[in-house]
Amino acid sequence: MKSKSFYTRHMLLQYGRQLISSRKIARYQRLLGLKPQRDDMPSPEIQRELMVERITREVVDNLIFAGSENPVVLEVKERLETALGESLSFQYPPGELDFKIFRRRGAELQEILADERHLLMGKLLDITRQAVAETML
Repeated sequence: MKSKSFYTRHMLLQYGRQLISSRKIARYQRLLGLKPQRDDMPSPEIQRELMVERITREVVDNLIFAGSENPVVLEVKERLETALGESLSFQYPPGELDFKIFRRRGAELQEILADERHLLMGKLLDITRQAVAETML
């Protein structure tokens, strides 16, 4: 029975030493400016907004233009098409470095020009941001 008691005390002693060491390291990092202090950390609301913005960019950049069938992407595309009242197609044409947005009218695709494309991208970001914010806890 004494051996179990010895091991338990030894384990708790090691945990105590690790806790003291981690506190010292954290204090040194704060003094050196390597780690932000708790007072400098943004509020949870600001952290959530930053996370929503980061995920929004990820969804727009990687999923919508890649043609993903992700439920969030499908919802964003549906909301955008409902807001505009027309069907859109996002594509990277062969040999092009930049993506293009096309408006579908029947079987025909019509390219959206720069001014309208800029407005459309703003609307896309707003709708995506709203969808991401709704799905986040």
